[in-house]
Amino acid sequence: MMVRTTVSKILEMFGHDVVTAADGRGVIAEVDNSFDVIILDINMPEMDGFETINALNDLQYEIPVLFLTGAGSMDYAVKAINLGAYDFLTKPIEDLDIFNVKIRRAIEKRMYVLQEKRYKESLEDDIRVKADLLEEQNKLLLSYSNSLENATVQLMSSLQNAMEEKDGYTAGHTMRVTDYAIMLGMSMSLPEKDILVLRRAAQFHDIGKLVIDLSCIQKPGKLTEEEWLLIKKHPSVGANIIQPLGFMEREQFIIRHHHERMDGTGYPDGLKGEELDELTKILIVVDSYDAMTSRRNYRHNMGMEEALEELVKCSGTQFDKTTVDFFAKSIVDYTPSKSDFSEEYLENIYNRGRL
Repeated sequence: MMVRTTVSKILEMFGHDVVTAADGRGVIAEVDNSFDVIILDINMPEMDGFETINALNDLQYEIPVLFLTGAGSMDYAVKAINLGAYDFLTKPIEDLDIFNVKIRRAIEKRMYVLQEKRYKESLEDDIRVKADLLEEQNKLLLSYSNSLENATVQLMSSLQNAMEEKDGYTAGHTMRVTDYAIMLGMSMSLPEKDILVLRRAAQFHDIGKLVIDLSCIQKPGKLTEEEWLLIKKHPSVGANIIQPLGFMEREQFIIRHHHERMDGTGYPDGLKGEELDELTKILIVVDSYDAMTSRRNYRHNMGMEEALEELVKCSGTQFDKTTVDFFAKSIVDYTPSKSDFSEEYLENIYNRGRL
């Protein structure tokens, strides 16, 4: 009691506001973040100085703690410092200047801690504001990117449609292949992002024909070898047209290889088996099916049953057997309907499936 009163009067003499507590529990009950320094005696009733500083550490106020220790109790002082005490004061207090210097240093330490905390909080606020701003900018960029991609796809679709309208034999081919591809992809429970890729690849699988003179397709009778060689260029030409569009990298592969065969005798690269991904195998099947069931000058068109028989017959050599099995089950009950694959539905696929 007498020591507490003496220390309090000395502190007030040096111009400090002082709040006293009878023991450690009183300190914990009284302290808050407004205090600059805490002075503890080691020997206190119920809750000694070591227990008290442990409790203060749990509060995380980061207030410097000075311990009062009697002469010959240096081991206590060392223990206190190991527990996080800032400094220690010997009692009885004989040198007031040293006492005042230690108190002032502890206050400076507290001021530094508070300044650093305010700086960190300000920095965190600044980072948070910039992060929010960056997120908004990223959303705008993503929206712009999506709009640009959609506009590009729409433009290419218009060119594709214009090309097909010039040829009565191929008119509607792309639309039908796209519908078949989406139908088959959904039947095989493909992820929505793969449905999007498949749809685009189907839309533009014949875009290479835009820059190749394919008037030979319209002539009666069979094609010459030179004419076949010209036609066989369209997958690689189409892939080259798509290549600058970085967002259609997977589609480029599918477009280039939609005339490959499972046995490796297709074109342009002679890929076979597992070198062809699942989406390419799908497009190979549906493109061939539509070609077989569409009217051509150089051959008769097949009905559904005949075309399916041909797909099954060529499974394992030209077509992937699993893909053909799924297609055969799906096409029997399939009735093309624009509402089945509406722009809104496909746009939702695009938004949710985008990586």
